[in-house]
Amino acid sequence: MATVTLNKKVTAKSELERTSTQDLYRELLGRFGEDPNRDGLVETPKRVEKAMEFLTQGYLKEPAAILRGALFDVDYDEMVLVKDIEMFSLCEHHMLPFFGRVHVAYIPNGKVVGLSKIPRLVEVFARRLQVQERLTRQIADAIQEAIAPQGVGVVIEARHLCMMMRGVEKQNSSTVTSAMLGCFQKQNTRSEFLSLVRERSIPHI
Repeated sequence: MATVTLNKKVTAKSELERTSTQDLYRELLGRFGEDPNRDGLVETPKRVEKAMEFLTQGYLKEPAAILRGALFDVDYDEMVLVKDIEMFSLCEHHMLPFFGRVHVAYIPNGKVVGLSKIPRLVEVFARRLQVQERLTRQIADAIQEAIAPQGVGVVIEARHLCMMMRGVEKQNSSTVTSAMLGCFQKQNTRSEFLSLVRERSIPHI
């Protein structure tokens, strides 16, 4: 019996490998009641495949490597804040987009990371199937592990199309999540961080 089950699994895997991603999308179009061969849909499977590869490219990138590529020794122990980082991701429950802004702060402990690397870090984790709560914590943990600062704070404000387009269909709802590590768990540091997040951003030039 075990051999039969194993053979079935191997056969199923082989069939999946022989079926291209575009074939799967083409089949979905048919199941939706569409004609995959009509003019507007002939190239759709190829486009969707390319789009999904882009939207999930974070699986192919190593967050720690991004941060290690730009670490600098500094004599600075005040808060470093990068705010209003644009974020787009896919909800793992419905594979619908959620989007918003990420605010990341830390207090150095002898090392800082290049400022451009923080948005890149956000991008790595966002370009995966996600839930906002986990995304928030992953960003904080990655910075904590890379430079061992005195503390890290991350806040994400996002809107979820799985709530806006379907389900409860609440158009103006937003979700706020936070992760506070180290000294950011102290009330005064947390308050300073949240106060800076609420301040108006620098006007666009």
